[in-house]
Amino acid sequence: MTTRVIIVDDQAMVRAGFAALLAAQSDIDVVGEAPDGAQGVDLSRRARPDIVLMDVRMPVMDGLDAARLLLDPPAGVTHRPRVIMLTTFDVDDYVYEALRAGASGFLLKDAPPADLIAAVRVVAAGEALLAPSVTRRLIAEFARQHSVGRGRPAQRLKDLTARETEVLTLVARGRSNQEIARNLVLAEQTVKTHVHRVLTKLGLRDRAQAVVFAYESGLVAPGE
Repeated sequence: MTTRVIIVDDQAMVRAGFAALLAAQSDIDVVGEAPDGAQGVDLSRRARPDIVLMDVRMPVMDGLDAARLLLDPPAGVTHRPRVIMLTTFDVDDYVYEALRAGASGFLLKDAPPADLIAAVRVVAAGEALLAPSVTRRLIAEFARQHSVGRGRPAQRLKDLTARETEVLTLVARGRSNQEIARNLVLAEQTVKTHVHRVLTKLGLRDRAQAVVFAYESGLVAPGE
């Protein structure tokens, strides 16, 4: 099955380079490019890609606002692509907010070409958060600047079983399913089932949102 991708970035050379790299893969089809968030949203509505590679900082409409429109579309719009944020910085408030909005992860623009290809494939498969070590630092940094462990997020933890809470804690610490399985002495398929139940019970889209939720609910403390 081919993964349909669009690239939204205000730098033409970045778009061209990413497009050439991804189009060379037999399982990835680049179906469009856009130079700003507003045009990216319009293009996504028309091309209906599986994944949008979205630059964080752009003129006209930045990547955060565009991601919000794609991930929480207005009534009558049913298409919701997965969004990978592209950033020059490994700690960026825009990226944190994008993860909260439902982006599936982020990728540094200077990452090796193989990482870009792997990122598209991983997110297309609905798999793990991208660049977990960097993402943990990013979320921890901004969790320090926000109120955590208060209100509704913390209350929602009560919906989880003890085992599901353990799994969520390890997901928030950037562990893969395989690592969680080893840590809890479980089959990897059992871990996948627990992760799915956690996402379903908490109304979260993917592991990226699960990590943000774990920090904001106080389940995992910054710097742990």
